[in-house]
Amino acid sequence: MARKAARAVDPAQLRPETHRRARAELDFDEPVLLGALFGQFDANLVQVENRLGVYISARGNKIMIEGPDDSVARARETLTGMYRRLEQGQDLDSGAIESLIAMSTEPTLEGIITGDAGAGVPPIMIRTRKKTIVPRSATQIDYMRQLTKADVIFALGPAGTGKTYVAVAQAVSQLMTGSVQRLILSRPAVEAGEKLGFLPGDMKDKVDPYLRPLYDALYDCMPPEQVERRLANGEIEIAPIAFMRGRTLADAFVILDEAQNTTREQMKMFLTRFGQNSRMVVCGDPRQVDIPGGDRMSGLADAVNRLEGIEGVAVTRFTAADVVRHPIVGRIVEAYEGPLDAAEAAKVH
Repeated sequence: MARKAARAVDPAQLRPETHRRARAELDFDEPVLLGALFGQFDANLVQVENRLGVYISARGNKIMIEGPDDSVARARETLTGMYRRLEQGQDLDSGAIESLIAMSTEPTLEGIITGDAGAGVPPIMIRTRKKTIVPRSATQIDYMRQLTKADVIFALGPAGTGKTYVAVAQAVSQLMTGSVQRLILSRPAVEAGEKLGFLPGDMKDKVDPYLRPLYDALYDCMPPEQVERRLANGEIEIAPIAFMRGRTLADAFVILDEAQNTTREQMKMFLTRFGQNSRMVVCGDPRQVDIPGGDRMSGLADAVNRLEGIEGVAVTRFTAADVVRHPIVGRIVEAYEGPLDAAEAAKVH
């Protein structure tokens, strides 16, 4: 039976005067997956229609796509990617669909992600105990590759791009396979002076609020009982950067989050903790520096300026286009990162 969901496609998006019209048909083998592919009240298909300016109709296990030729090609790739995620047992939500739409601008991404780009080319993914993480943007593909090759990786960019989450997933994967013996997660506690002292409890209670995002990513990749056991026996350590001084971090996967809030001295101290058979990932947003005083240079910016191009050091730069949370997050980031007009600039100054 033909699909009868309401549509919100703006006819102006189709721009028939500037784009050739095209039609494509997809035929899916597993009818049992079509309900999840379409979404409740066909919401998933409507999302693709609205974003790409195409018209999608379905009858049985066949899907017809109509619209401008470039948009039809992108919609076809997006729907194929959605179906393949379901075949692999992965979740399909609006964020995943948005990421597949964004990645459809790269014609070879589907082959890269699924391992079809050439014989012997493995798929790009990270397997953990709780889920399998696949890249949700073109930049994440490069990032995942760097996480398996480089010794020190700097991940720069706005919130929501997966910098820390993907790094934690890779760290958990390597801990599970025995590639490393320890997982060390750290952040600067930028309010480590008076305000920390007023928090109740022992030192762990005082610093835990600053490290909560790392705990969240960890629990998302491992069963809670495993996280607790590995924290108790020291296989996983979560601590503020001040606790790294004087140590050598060997056989470890080390992640520093919110690195833009380190000073140059702290960053140098942290990077020189690097030991044998280790990998170090430094994540941060250079545009959100909260170092007390305001006139101190971020240790993250300083380190990237000094170390980019050195053998064994890789740098990944994410942008608002790589945001993999709700689409509005990407638009908010773009709005904040864009230049102010003359009137707004005058108000700021």
